[in-house]
Amino acid sequence: MPSRKKHTIVVCDHIHEAGLEMLRNDENINLIMAADEDKVKLLDIIAGADVAITRSSTDVDTAFIAAAKNMKAIVRAGVGVDNVDIEGCSKEGIIVMNVPTANTVAAVELTMAHMLSCMRMFPYSHDHLKNQRIWKREKWYGYEMKGKKLGVIGFGNIGSRVAIRAKSFEMDIIAYDPYVSPSKVTDLDMTYTKNFEDILACDIITIHTPKNKETLNMIDEEEIAKMKDGVVLVNCARGGLYNEEALYNGLKSKKIRFAGIDVFNKEPATDHPLLDLDNIIVSPHLGANTYESQYNIGTQAAQNAIEAAKGISFAHAMNLPIDESKIPPFVKPFLEMGQKIGFLASQINQSQIVAIKVSGQGEIAKYVESLSTFVAVGAMSESSSDTINYVNAEFVAKEKGIKIESEELSDSSVFKSLITVKLTTSEGTTTISATIFDDGVKRIVAIDGFDIEVALKGNMILFKNSDVPGVIGSIGSTLAKNNVNIADFSLARNQDSEALAVILVDDGVDEKTLQELSELDACLSVDYARI
Repeated sequence: MPSRKKHTIVVCDHIHEAGLEMLRNDENINLIMAADEDKVKLLDIIAGADVAITRSSTDVDTAFIAAAKNMKAIVRAGVGVDNVDIEGCSKEGIIVMNVPTANTVAAVELTMAHMLSCMRMFPYSHDHLKNQRIWKREKWYGYEMKGKKLGVIGFGNIGSRVAIRAKSFEMDIIAYDPYVSPSKVTDLDMTYTKNFEDILACDIITIHTPKNKETLNMIDEEEIAKMKDGVVLVNCARGGLYNEEALYNGLKSKKIRFAGIDVFNKEPATDHPLLDLDNIIVSPHLGANTYESQYNIGTQAAQNAIEAAKGISFAHAMNLPIDESKIPPFVKPFLEMGQKIGFLASQINQSQIVAIKVSGQGEIAKYVESLSTFVAVGAMSESSSDTINYVNAEFVAKEKGIKIESEELSDSSVFKSLITVKLTTSEGTTTISATIFDDGVKRIVAIDGFDIEVALKGNMILFKNSDVPGVIGSIGSTLAKNNVNIADFSLARNQDSEALAVILVDDGVDEKTLQELSELDACLSVDYARI
């Protein structure tokens, strides 16, 4: 098979070694490790890069963007993008991505630790005994969490998991999040509210929202005044969601009995007035500070960077060509999946693209127009010499004479949401349908008329053959002879006495192996793709 273009990824800040190993081991990636380089020198290094991986130590500012002349995407290895000029990146067609779920468990558990510490004052009693050597049990009466009302602001990836854990403490959960379906809360036997006053009436309040114009200073003097006396506040999300001056005043007056704070408006916060108070538990932004989350952040950032460099997918893009506030959370994974399907179809059908048609059924149908942009990015990235992204995909398609269509179909009788991509080239058509199951697993469910369930990832051999005995054994023997290990084998048949095998293998497959497969007696076609 023809060699692929190498893509350059620059790692600007330190990530877990496992992530670096993923980058080193990909034969199509040229890794430049620049975490220890001077930030001025870094500007020269990124000039030829396709993708950069950054953390909080590297500011993606005007100078960075101007230097990144060939950059497709920037992956922020973490959740926050406060140090990234997203608007500036968008103007230059650079996709900004983050890794929002890698530190989920770490942030959830830290929130619970702060909540427990506030209720029982553990850090203070620990200091009293260990450092001051004072044994005074009567000084440390705390409160139980059982039966208390917990107000959860933001019921997303982290907030929902905090609520689930708090429920196991027999707390009453009230959730406020205008961007989630009420059923996401009520199905867990919790209370959903659209009235923010219900949150302010809770015994404990924890916040789990992004930091933006809508959420900055979401809890201020006015909100604190409405809270019950002795309320406990926790913030392990982003600094500034609670107005820090109002928080200080509330703690000083004892209106707020205790607060657990992991994040501050300006960090490091070693001289912050909040540190002078004796009814606050603090930590130095430790939300992602577990070995497990650092591994997850490093590997997910590396995977996202690889896929972005190759044009496969721009997972968790922050500057999407749609208004995220107007789409429900379930849509975004479908957009990312659509791009991967487009990329897969273009590898199966490697000819000049004539048309791309995207259909949607069920809940996803009304968002099919946005979906078509993502599919086009994936489909065109394999064959185009241009940098293809969400910003310029429609323009590039028009320049190349590629027709992009989208259609909203009636509901599927089998799947809640189903997307179908039909890629037409000068040599024929390839049609792939896929869905996302309730557990979040992405699956292909049909290829060119064959009903077949396949994971949308990895090294994939598609073997079409006459439906006669002995084919599976011949395929297995051929792959074994060439030292190719099978990870998964899916098989489907049609009414024309044909069969399709989709074989996921552990490593890349060379041209010699594919040629031998194509020479098997029953073979009608062999295609190979890498997702």
